[in-house]
Amino acid sequence: MEKRATIKDVAEAAGVGVATVSRVLSGGSASPRTRERVLAVAAQLDYRPSALGRNLRQRRTGGMGLLVPDLTDTFFGQLAEGVLACGRSAGEPVLLASTADDPEQESEMIGMLLEQGVDRVIAVPSGGADTWRPAIRAGMAVVFADRLPADAAEPAGSTGVRDLMLLDGLPAAAEPAARPVDVPAVLADDRAGIRTAVRYLRGLGHRRIAFLGGPGHDRRVAAFREAVGDPVDEELVVFATGSRDAAYAAASGLFQSRPDLSAVVAAGNVLGEAAVLAARELDLRVPRDVSLVMYDDVPWAELCSPPLTVIAQPGRDIGYRAAELVLRTGARRPRTVVLPTELIVRGSCGPHR
Repeated sequence: MEKRATIKDVAEAAGVGVATVSRVLSGGSASPRTRERVLAVAAQLDYRPSALGRNLRQRRTGGMGLLVPDLTDTFFGQLAEGVLACGRSAGEPVLLASTADDPEQESEMIGMLLEQGVDRVIAVPSGGADTWRPAIRAGMAVVFADRLPADAAEPAGSTGVRDLMLLDGLPAAAEPAARPVDVPAVLADDRAGIRTAVRYLRGLGHRRIAFLGGPGHDRRVAAFREAVGDPVDEELVVFATGSRDAAYAAASGLFQSRPDLSAVVAAGNVLGEAAVLAARELDLRVPRDVSLVMYDDVPWAELCSPPLTVIAQPGRDIGYRAAELVLRTGARRPRTVVLPTELIVRGSCGPHR
């Protein structure tokens, strides 16, 4: 029997990405030339547009998709455990995949899930609204967990339950004219967590506090800037790409370029690990020479010498609540839930000398 053409086959033959094929076949935006080429290739390969998910509700296969940036990251493992636990209790299988924090890979995974008839997805997003709009148009139920797409507009407020709107690629000034798409999300209260950590360090006498961030930490760096207040020393705000090597390079470069800093807030457990290793390599004593606070309470944090002060977020609860939201049916529109964080004080912070 001849193999049935897939959305990836169409994308490769047309010389475009999977996301572009998804947009064209779901009626989304594309140039006339691209649209014509994609449709011609789809016809030539006898690709069936229904596989894109136009009739997902009629041919639902059951189960949920879960997309995370890194399966080796302890926090994402905790989040996945929550999703799996909820899936088991509801009798729903979970299809788990890693996007490597790459929007193109994320687009491919979305296309594959649509092909397989999976109409419910929980994602720690890497791409923007354009990556997700074709799936939402096709009828896929989407819930974001831990973070929002880079171009998502979030109403003001730091706690409680909130709506999330994905805007059609328009700048902030044009938001009132944009057509929103309601998407639920389950998030930790980053603003309160970072603010509490900065206040704690300030109370210990620290004034030159650095921030070490990475992909998906836009909300955390915004909270840090707000907490430290104007003027922000931009040399103390450093970003790394998603790899461990890049995180170590960023931490090491920060310590060497700014020997006057006295404290660091690492925005995730990979970055916290990098800060610990870099400080050790540079013979910086924690907390005598530099105090460290890490976002995420992972098992190894308490085993460090000294144990790390952390901003704990409920990873498993975030996953479980996200799965509950994506499984919810009915006319009532789901809401965005913000869960509390907690500063756990251990031995990695000390008074500024």
